[in-house]
Amino acid sequence: MRQKRRFARLGWILMLVILAVSVSGCIQNPFQITNSYESYYAKEEEAETDNLEGMAADLAVLDAESQNTPGYQSSNYAELLINDSTNEVMKSYRCFERVYPASVTKIMTALLVLENGNLDDEITLDHDIELNEDGAVATTLSKGDTLTVNEAFHGLVVKSANDCAVILAEYIAGSEEKFVEMMNERARELGATHTHFANSHGLHDDNHYTTAYDLYLIFKEVVKHDAYLETASKKDYTMTYVTADGREVGEYMQSTDEFLLNTYSVPNGVTLLGGKTGTTSMAKSCLILLTENEAGERFFSVVMGAATHEDLYNSMTKLLENIVNN
Repeated sequence: MRQKRRFARLGWILMLVILAVSVSGCIQNPFQITNSYESYYAKEEEAETDNLEGMAADLAVLDAESQNTPGYQSSNYAELLINDSTNEVMKSYRCFERVYPASVTKIMTALLVLENGNLDDEITLDHDIELNEDGAVATTLSKGDTLTVNEAFHGLVVKSANDCAVILAEYIAGSEEKFVEMMNERARELGATHTHFANSHGLHDDNHYTTAYDLYLIFKEVVKHDAYLETASKKDYTMTYVTADGREVGEYMQSTDEFLLNTYSVPNGVTLLGGKTGTTSMAKSCLILLTENEAGERFFSVVMGAATHEDLYNSMTKLLENIVNN
């Protein structure tokens, strides 16, 4: 009887904890609680043992116990701020927790294009690109149109066009399925061992997930390519292509980064070098950036799972305020 009362008491305590967290708005992540914390940390520690020695010496490395900066809280699901010049983790909140990346996925797509493709190559679409989500961002490209890889790359990064992700995936690997295999293999090579991609664009799939820390690892690699930063820093672009009947078309597009559009402003003393946005109903609002302060130090910042765009940019601004006089 005493044991039954103890189990009942533990059950009530657990219910109260879950209720308190729900009321506070902390449960924003769509993954089950059993998929995070203790079980996830155990996998993280195992992965660190297997992969840490193979990781480059110029990475910011932290373990599961230090993923939350003492005293640092956020209303977003995960945040991360890293001084890339010193490899110091300045702010971290749930950086090893699983999140849906939405279109931040496209940093891996961009990386594989830059590593395996040629921006001057031409692509002729042999079929229309079908996307499995209503309202998904896409260009006006259709079967028979011809464009360079560079033009499709701008559509991918500037407009975050999902059809451009598929077009580039098929250009690199022959099919999106084979390209996804390349994405997951490259993620493992970079140490992003808690990432699994299911598509090239980031439209929702339950089996398409990552972590804020893994995104840092992937983004750190793609920004080594000047072509990425040159493209990601553009506030707008006109993508040109030739239709099947020989007409040249110019499609104007604006960046999805509202810092670049001056809807929101980075703090004084901070220079935005490039980034990538992501938004879906499940992932909510997400953003990863590379910035520089007046001392010439570079920083990676990640915000995942913000409730609104306003929350996203206000949170990112607060993170960037930490680098002004660092």
